[in-house]
Amino acid sequence: MFIVIGGLPGTGKTTVGYALAGDHLRQGLSVIAESVNPLAVTRDAWRDVGLAAGVPAVEVEVVCSDAAEHRRRIATRSSDIPGLPQPDRQQILDRDYQPWDREHVVVDTAGQEPQESLASLVRRLHV
Repeated sequence: MFIVIGGLPGTGKTTVGYALAGDHLRQGLSVIAESVNPLAVTRDAWRDVGLAAGVPAVEVEVVCSDAAEHRRRIATRSSDIPGLPQPDRQQILDRDYQPWDREHVVVDTAGQEPQESLASLVRRLHV
């Protein structure tokens, strides 16, 4: 089953996400939680879900080190919502994005097809 959760801030979406991830981990399933995850506090909360479930948590930061490619990707993205303006690269770079303060895997997608980036990550995870 594919469950898509939405709602306004403060309604409990993230709390539900943590609970659902923890439940699946305790059942022996793997979970991928994907988001911008820009703040240390949210990174800590996701890591704590894994720790509480007694499973190792691997933190992965995806970057695109080629500024021109990153700019092109941003400019060519399409919105799922007609008429919703997309942020430009400067608006994205100006967001609050705290540096990672602990060991984590970095996947640089510059010059790679998505399948190549995934293969690189899988090799680094030893799965």
